[in-house]
Amino acid sequence: MASFSGTTSGSSQEDMQQLMDQRKRKRMISNRESARRSRMKKQKHSDDLTAQVNQLRGENNQIITNINTLTQFQTNVEAENLILRAQIAELSHRLQSLNEIINYVNSSSLNSGAAIHENEEYASYHELDDFLNPWNLLQVNHSIMAYADAFMY
Repeated sequence: MASFSGTTSGSSQEDMQQLMDQRKRKRMISNRESARRSRMKKQKHSDDLTAQVNQLRGENNQIITNINTLTQFQTNVEAENLILRAQIAELSHRLQSLNEIINYVNSSSLNSGAAIHENEEYASYHELDDFLNPWNLLQVNHSIMAYADAFMY
C-alpha cells in the first residue's frame, strides 16, 4: 500500500502541477488579451486625437480666411470713407463758394440798384457758368477719385 499511496501522492502532485500550469496559461492568455485591448484602446485614442487635430486645423484655416476677408472689407470701407470725406470737403467748399456768389450778386444788386454794368454782368455770368459747368465738376471729381485710389492699394 505504501507504493500505492506513493503513486497517488505523485499523481496528485502532477495534478496540482497541471492545475497550476493551466491557471498560469489562463493568466498568461488573460494578460495577453488585456495588453491587446490596452493597445487597441491606445490606438483608438491616438486616432481620435489625430482626427480632432485635423478638424481643428480645418476650423483654424476657415477662421483665418474669414479674418483675411473681413480685413480686406475693412480696408475697402476705410478707403471709401476717405473718399466720402474728401467729397464732403469739396462739396462744402463748393457750397461756400456758391453762397459767396449769391451774397455778392445780392449785395451788388442792392448797392448798384437796377443798373448793373454790362462788363460786371458778363464777368459774373461767366464765373458762375465756369463754376457750374459739369465738365469742370468732373475734373474736381476726377482729382478726388485719383486721391482715393491712392489709399485703395
